[in-house]
Amino acid sequence: MILTTTATIEGRAVSEYLGIVFGEVITGINVFKDIGAGLRNIFGGRAQGYEGELLQAREQCLQEMEQRARELGSDAVVGVKMDYEALGSDNGMLMVTCSGTAVRLR
Repeated sequence: MILTTTATIEGRAVSEYLGIVFGEVITGINVFKDIGAGLRNIFGGRAQGYEGELLQAREQCLQEMEQRARELGSDAVVGVKMDYEALGSDNGMLMVTCSGTAVRLR
């Protein structure tokens, strides 16, 4: 399965557009990662706990979108876009969404 942010795939032609597919992941950020991020905010440096959560959520989101595209008989998803948002009263939840157009290729 090819996932790309571009509208085309070099050397391949789209034979059929199957529709828009989505992936969505909402994950909680735990208190220990919040403490670590708070310390990084004071002393500087990267918040690796948050980065790990973000990486995992992004990968899960793309996998979910890819699975939905496969269910449509797709060979690729073009025009992939991702979005990130903090949710909850204390911004303790991270939402990652992605979307693209499922296509069949020649």
